[in-house]
Amino acid sequence: PVEEILCELEEEELECKTCGSSLRPLGKETVREEIEFIPAQVRLLRYVRFSYVCENCEKETGEATIVKAPTPAPVIKKSLASPSSVAHVMYQKYVNGMPLYRQEKDWANQGVTLSRATLANWIIRSAQDWLLPLWEEMKSYLLKQPVIHADETVIQVLKEEGKKPSSESRMWVYCSGNTGSSPVILYEYQPTRSGEHARRFLAGFKGYLQTDGYNGYNKVPDVTRCGCWAHVRRKFEEAMPRTGDKSGSSAAIGFDYCNQLFAIEEQLKDLPPEERKKKRQELSKPVLEAYWSWIKTINPLQGSKLGEAVEYSFHQRDALHTFLKDGRIEISNNRAENAIRPFVMGRKAWLFADTKKGAMASAIVYSIVETAKANNLNVYHYLTHIFRTMPAMDFRSNPSLLQDLLPWSSKLPEDCRNNKSQ
Repeated sequence: PVEEILCELEEEELECKTCGSSLRPLGKETVREEIEFIPAQVRLLRYVRFSYVCENCEKETGEATIVKAPTPAPVIKKSLASPSSVAHVMYQKYVNGMPLYRQEKDWANQGVTLSRATLANWIIRSAQDWLLPLWEEMKSYLLKQPVIHADETVIQVLKEEGKKPSSESRMWVYCSGNTGSSPVILYEYQPTRSGEHARRFLAGFKGYLQTDGYNGYNKVPDVTRCGCWAHVRRKFEEAMPRTGDKSGSSAAIGFDYCNQLFAIEEQLKDLPPEERKKKRQELSKPVLEAYWSWIKTINPLQGSKLGEAVEYSFHQRDALHTFLKDGRIEISNNRAENAIRPFVMGRKAWLFADTKKGAMASAIVYSIVETAKANNLNVYHYLTHIFRTMPAMDFRSNPSLLQDLLPWSSKLPEDCRNNKSQ
């Protein structure tokens, strides 16, 4: 919103100091603009329900007919949580990276006593009751896409049955490719890095699966694996000599081959898939042939960084060629790495999940938040809309109702749409 501060002369000042005549308006100009910060406000909403009685029924039958006015369904029963307050807590943690102990202090500064345990419960309950059904709809949509990118990273869960607090669990991410459809990014918490988790999540998917070189993805059946040239390039970069002239080194030559492929992709990024495929055959394929001819001629020391780069290339050779088959495939898995980065950044702030339920809730909330951002939504307003709408919606009997709440739905309110960067 914009508020104009009008700088006008007072009535007694509307007199010319030269001749004494009255001054008339000539025009106006914008002198400057300032951003004013309005601190957040907290208020208690008290729902007061009115009851009504039919006096005629009472006279004729002796029994009163009483009608009570309907009230909005709560986001969490028997709780102070409101749609906006739950949305705020989630936004602060999963977008701004504010841990719950800091939010506890922030609420206290507003005169409200809310423990971090209460805030955690708000997140877990709301994620399970309202966001999980949307997550499941988004997963069904994702599995119908032609390309899926996948990655995983570490998360520490303090209280998990059968595991030490110091042990590592995993947060997996799966996201759609750049195929023209609405983007979707899904996180899933699992206690281990086993490829079985990817196999179960991707059950029924028969498209292109783009990943790094982790062997666990080999357990996923009926997919065409796509490799990541960004990983190849990174390994050659790590193998560069630390001192002296790097330009003539084998690592520099391998690094340059990778850069050639990425430069070609930059040229082709705006082309439709079929045309991109044709251009790759013309431009990228010769670079690949030259790369493989060259890499066979070098003999790096076993166990060296250069050796790792060469071994990685040979191990991933088939997957590194897949992008030539279809213009919808990208040459790197950067899309998944970028998708998981917000979680990695948030983890630096809140460090760990206290329980398995908390970790699972975080996966669900991150999925909704990051997919909303990818679809250019205002995350806070979108979450608030979900928590206001779903408690009164019979989506369990009629799941099709959820389609109107998905991040790419054209039926979302206008205030959920974000025309500016957040």
